[in-house]
Parts: sequence; structure tokens; C-alpha cells
Amino acid sequence: MNIQQAKEQIRRAMVAYFAKDEFGSYVLPTSRQRPVFLLGAPGIGKTAIMEQIAQELEVGFVSYSMTHHTRQSALGLPFITQKTYGGVEYDVSEYTMSEIIGAVYDAMEATGRREGILFLDEINCVSETLNPAMLQFLQFKTFGRHKVPDGWIVVTAGNPPEYNRTAHDFDIATWDRLKRIEVEPDFEAWRTYALAAGVHPAVLTYLDLERGHFYRVETTVDGTSFVTARGWDDLSAIIKLYEANELPVDELLISQYVQHEEIAKHFSVYFDLFTKYRGDYQIDRIVAGDISDEVVERAQEAGFDERVSLMGLVLDAVSGVVREAVWEDRATARVYADLVELRDGQQAAEGAAAGAGTGEQAGAGARAGAGGQAGAGDGSGTRAETGLGSESGTSTNADAAATALSRAVREKLTAAQRKLACERGAGLLSDEGVYALERTIAFFDAAARLDERTGIEYDQLKDLFSARLDELDRRIAAASLALDSAFAFTERAFGDGQEMLLLVTDLSVNAYTMAFINDHGCDAYFAHNQALLFFERGTDLASRIGRLEED
Repeated sequence: MNIQQAKEQIRRAMVAYFAKDEFGSYVLPTSRQRPVFLLGAPGIGKTAIMEQIAQELEVGFVSYSMTHHTRQSALGLPFITQKTYGGVEYDVSEYTMSEIIGAVYDAMEATGRREGILFLDEINCVSETLNPAMLQFLQFKTFGRHKVPDGWIVVTAGNPPEYNRTAHDFDIATWDRLKRIEVEPDFEAWRTYALAAGVHPAVLTYLDLERGHFYRVETTVDGTSFVTARGWDDLSAIIKLYEANELPVDELLISQYVQHEEIAKHFSVYFDLFTKYRGDYQIDRIVAGDISDEVVERAQEAGFDERVSLMGLVLDAVSGVVREAVWEDRATARVYADLVELRDGQQAAEGAAAGAGTGEQAGAGARAGAGGQAGAGDGSGTRAETGLGSESGTSTNADAAATALSRAVREKLTAAQRKLACERGAGLLSDEGVYALERTIAFFDAAARLDERTGIEYDQLKDLFSARLDELDRRIAAASLALDSAFAFTERAFGDGQEMLLLVTDLSVNAYTMAFINDHGCDAYFAHNQALLFFERGTDLASRIGRLEED
């Protein structure tokens, strides 16, 4: 199966393992929770999908490579203690807590998450002295006398022996304690991830044209040459950094990530051409709606490979603007939920001070994103009109409430800062999660700066939030314009040809663009989606790319 299928299989298993009965006990006993064993070639994303699953399920995550572990580090170190048996005291051997089990408890203390995933990589490379202990661990989740905490599920991974000379096959007794999932490199599965993750368009369009270069491992007299999904992903990240800092991207840099001489040289030539296309076509002007006749004519005269590169540039620019709008919408929803909590707390404080219970909600309505509280990556972020007003009591009560509100704002700020530092360090936050927390911190930091001797007034928070909503409106408008402009350009240059198919298809498989279109609409998308019947025609584009690769 491919990596996306494996991810879904593992995610389902995690949901089942975390299931509890009406008494709060796990339905499946620990001894019956077979650890997953993810077997696949190096660099195809085994660790990455486990991090994603932990983030999506909002559970803890601890990752360990087993290659460096000895019996002592896995089981703990022995020490002598005294015990009494039948009235006689004896010296007996005990063991300190396993380094691995200790790391799980450390993660629980740091993050407050009582459930999580313990991911043990390269498990088929453990030393022979550790094999018996691993057999016990896989079934009973214990190293020596120390057990993985309840609520923590074990997932393991490893490379086939042909990719790792230290790897060895398991015997039947071991296999019979594992959920075995074998994963093969698959470009289409990786491409879906890459579109949402914002992988550099040069990498995506190159691999669209040269799919045979996505994953390759070759052994020759000169050694092993290879390129992996991890290599392309890391190359994308470093290219973006180099471009942002105006550093040259050359073959020497590329070959450090694409460790296959022929493919590195080929991509280097393509990247230079791709960079030229970006300047020639003025992509930023296209997505802003400024589409010149010269650019349209150039696109119409371009060859197939140039058109693929051009559409990759347009899609990347549009996806970036849309992703920013969706992230901002969801982050705004998170702040809105916090403001509702603060408003309710202020009303309760005013009511208690007046001895009259909670005050009635009144005042001006304020716009906000997302129906209900949305954390990082939650919900679609639709906007609604929601009241955030509060009615003040007497002057004395109002002063007390303002002081309490000031304190609550600082508590929100501290909590968000602590959560960001802790969970980002533990690998529990996606890029979107980091963004949401950083935007929350920015809002409450600005709110805390409003504080004077009398404390913060709730109306000040409403004004601050209103400015935040104005920024959100600008981003939504920019995203809508980028989508409409992309369709307008493609219609003028290519009509309903393969380029339009490519645009509609990639927008459809990108989670962020679809979330935005579902919330805010895009008439051109729905019109072309229906007209093209792109699912039926997708194989034609794939076959053309395949023929080009063969040529």
C-alpha cells in the first residue's frame, strides 16, 4: 500500500485502541493492542505520518530510534536493594526505569497529555542481546518491570534488509505480535501531501514530468545512488530558504539532497529553466488579476513541459494565498472562542460583585470566524455574526471586573506561550497549529499592552478583535481574487484544455483550497469542475506525462 493508505490504517487502529467503555476503561486490553509495524524503504515518510496522526488525534508523541539502544539503556541499569521474605532479609537485583519509558513520563509531565503514541523506529535493527526483551515488550508493553503508561500505544517501524545491512527479519513469534503494514513509494500519494504542504513548485512540476525520478535506489561499482521522498521534501525546504535570502540554488546544493548524480544534474537544469519561467510570466501579477496579452500569448505558444511548469507556478501562488486565508480564519476562530470565555467570566464577576448573578449580554455584535471553538487545524473557519457585547454594572463593580479581565488576559497569554513552547518542542504541532498559537499570542500580547492602572476594558478587546477581523477580510478577498484570476488566465490562455484540468484537479485534492471554496465559494471552480468531468479525463493527462517521460 502507499503511505496515505498506511496512514489511514494506522489512524483507524489508534482510534480503536483509544476507545473506552462507559467506566472509562480501555475496551481492548493492553496485551491485545498489537503494535503496528510499518515496514518500508527509507525516506518515504514513516515518521512524518506518525507525527501527523498524533497531531490530528491531539495525543502525545514520543519517537525513539532503536539502533543505538543496548540492553542496559532499554531495560534500565541494575542496582541492589533489600527485601524480606519469610522474615529473612535478602539482597535482590532491581532495575532503574528504562530510558524509553522515562521519556514517555517526561512527555506526559511536559504536555499534560495522558494518552499518546510511542514510536520506535528501526526496531528490526536492535542488538541480539535485546531481542528477548523486545518480544516481551511487543506483547505486554513492558521493559523489565516498567510498563508503558496506560493510554500510550506502541507503533514501530523499520526498513527491509535490502535497504539496511543491520536489519534482520523477525521470526514467527515476533510477527504474530505485530500489525504488519508494508509501504511502497508512491508519487501520487506523496503529491497530495505535497500540494497541501506547499512543497516548492519546481519540485512538484519536475516530478510531474519525471515521475521515475521520485524514488530510486541503485547500487553500482561506484557505490549507492539514491533519491527519496524525504530528499525531495528537504530540498524543497532549503530551496525556499535560499530564495528568501537571495542565495543561489545550484547543482552542488541539489546533489546534497538528491544523491543521484544523473537526477541531480537533470533537476538543476530544470530548476534554472523554471526560475526563468517565473520571471517571464510574472506570476504575482497573474494571481492579482493583472493579466497581460503578452503573457497569454506566450503561454499559448509554449510547449507541453513549459505549460506544466507554468500551471505549477500559478497553483503554488494561489495555494499560498488561500492557505494563509484559511489559517488566519481558523486562528481568528480560536481567539474568538477565548474572547467569549473572557466575556462570560467578566459577566459572572460583575454579577457576583453586584450580588445579582450574571449580567445580561448586550451591546454591539462582532464578526468572528468558525462556528464554535476551533483549535489548530479544526473546522473550516466559516464566518458568522456573533455578539461579544457585555453590560457593565456600577463604577466599583466595573473597576473590579476590569482588573479581573486584565488578569484573565495575561493568563490567556501565558497559557498560549507555554503551550507553544511545550508542544512545538514535543513535535505535537503542525505548521498550522504553530501559526494559530502565534497569532493567539500576538492578539493577547497586544491586549495586555493596553493595560493601565484601571485594567483592560472589554470594549478595548472588541476594538482589537475588530481590527483582526478587518485583516481577515483582506486575506479572504485576496484569496478569492487569486482563485478567480487563476481561472481567468487559464481560460484565456488554454480554454478548457489539459491545463484547466490540471488546475481543477489540483485545487480539488488540496485540503486548504477546498476548505476555502466550500466556505467562500468560487463560481469558476464549480463551473469548470462540472464541465470537465476531470476524474474521467485525469488518466489522459497522466498518460501524456508518462509518454513524455519515456521520450
